Amino acid sequence: MKGMQELVGVILSAGKGSRIDPFNAHWPKPLLPIGNRPIIGHHLDLFRGLGIRRSVLVVGHLMDRIINHFGRGEAEGLEIRYVEQQQTLGIAHAVGKAEPLVEGPILLCLGDIFYLTHGISRLLERYARGDVSAVLAVMDEPDVAAMRKNFSVEVGADGYVSRVVEKPRSPTTRLKGCGIYLFGPEIFDAIRKTPRTALRDEYELTTSLQILIDDGLKIAAERVVDWDLNVTFPKDLLLGNLHWLMHSGKECEVHPTARVSPDARVVRSVVGAGAVVPAGAVVEDSVVLPDTLVSAEEPLRRAICSPETVIRC
Repeated sequence: MKGMQELVGVILSAGKGSRIDPFNAHWPKPLLPIGNRPIIGHHLDLFRGLGIRRSVLVVGHLMDRIINHFGRGEAEGLEIRYVEQQQTLGIAHAVGKAEPLVEGPILLCLGDIFYLTHGISRLLERYARGDVSAVLAVMDEPDVAAMRKNFSVEVGADGYVSRVVEKPRSPTTRLKGCGIYLFGPEIFDAIRKTPRTALRDEYELTTSLQILIDDGLKIAAERVVDWDLNVTFPKDLLLGNLHWLMHSGKECEVHPTARVSPDARVVRSVVGAGAVVPAGAVVEDSVVLPDTLVSAEEPLRRAICSPETVIRC
């Protein structure tokens, strides 16, 4: 964008994700696949589509696996650098770790959330107008329970964000923050002012956002998210893959290196790299993770199958 410093993509991918047991022992959550593409990979696709050339990944749990998978980004068509968050002290703390590697604005994505978006370039266009220090990607969320798990975004009569509330018990709006943010460098000043919260004893990014607002800086919100999914439990991984298949208009997604017998039945499922589906196997509405040998003895329905276990959802 004219007059705008280089935009750097930042992905937070340091969390352990203990609730997605047993997969967290072998997989960093951001490496879990949606449509045979790691969640982080979808974010990198988004960055590349916006013309972003450099990305920073904040890593922690099983970080070697993430670094080994993406390397310096040659295969992704952009430069990737890494910084470690040794203590998981909240999202704001993780964002702060990226500060030494960036100078201008950043486009931030949370590495364990899968998004379907439209018109995402509107974040850049809104920021380039020069009157805001941040732009939040939001969506209209009719489900109050979903609002309570995320953060609400209140917009004033002037069109700017007036208040953000982390995990609101009684949301006063249906405008939900979705974990994609465009920030100017001012966010790092706000993070330095951010105290730990009493609720989770962490540095919450919503607190940093409210500090920006209270300091008189402007924040905008753009409705550019159609669907989002925080991959927290095994059933979320299954839901994300099934929703991706439907959105993509595909019956199945089978990795080119997978071996599926012509005498197997695979319906509405995703089969990962190096997986083997033998004759007589039935795979329906399921996800077969890479390098998994599917058993032909019992049908696999609404399940996630890995080399170590089968989780029925």
